[in-house]
Amino acid sequence: MAAPTAGRIGPVGWLRIVFRSLGGFALLLTCLLLYPLGAAWPGRRNPVPRMFLSGMLRVVGGRLTVVGECITAPSILLANHVSWLDILALARASGTAFVAHDGLAGHPVARFLCHLNRTVFIARHDRGTIPTQIAQVQAGLCESGVLTLFPEGTTGDGLHLMPFKSSLLAAIELSEENIAIRPVWVDYGPQAAKIAWFGEESGLANAKRILAQANPVTITVHLLPPIAAAQRQNRKTIAAAALGAIAKRSDQRVAL
Repeated sequence: MAAPTAGRIGPVGWLRIVFRSLGGFALLLTCLLLYPLGAAWPGRRNPVPRMFLSGMLRVVGGRLTVVGECITAPSILLANHVSWLDILALARASGTAFVAHDGLAGHPVARFLCHLNRTVFIARHDRGTIPTQIAQVQAGLCESGVLTLFPEGTTGDGLHLMPFKSSLLAAIELSEENIAIRPVWVDYGPQAAKIAWFGEESGLANAKRILAQANPVTITVHLLPPIAAAQRQNRKTIAAAALGAIAKRSDQRVAL
């Protein structure tokens, strides 16, 4: 399936883009001012990053429904990846921080914002850094309580799951048994193909396309049961179990 294109954006669409962009910028400034106060809050994680990501979901027109048992710390979430909206939805649904590849850290603005939400950066193609990655994930869990990883390694077309790359799970393979590993299906329903960011479409083009649309973006986050101990033998069994659980819930036939 070819990636969707933005096409021509009419005057009303551009007004939506401007209005929503200004709203997001105002929210960012407000949260940056509040961040030091949240950081000084004793005995809990700074609530401001979650407030910012949740607020951004509303600003861009997202409407969220959460299905399943609430997430309890410590937990690692393994989710499908369709759009940058996934991050906003998952943060609002669970307060999670994220595991991201270190290439994202090369963008100063993205690195700054990720740092505020305690993002864990890993070098996913460097097997020699796995002990360091494990330590980073453990430290990230200690700080945030919940971490999310996208095992597909990239965004998909919104209609089909891609194989879960077990190499991306090396950092959690040896996680302690008291750390729940939970599959999560981020579902955009009939809008999935229109929302998906994949192929050669740029991030800016995708953002404009989504911000310009009139209809709200409906998102359902399905928090699936934790992967059983018998399926946590190694990273391949974890990947297969997570993919299978999401595929079953999404009623897709995906080869494991």
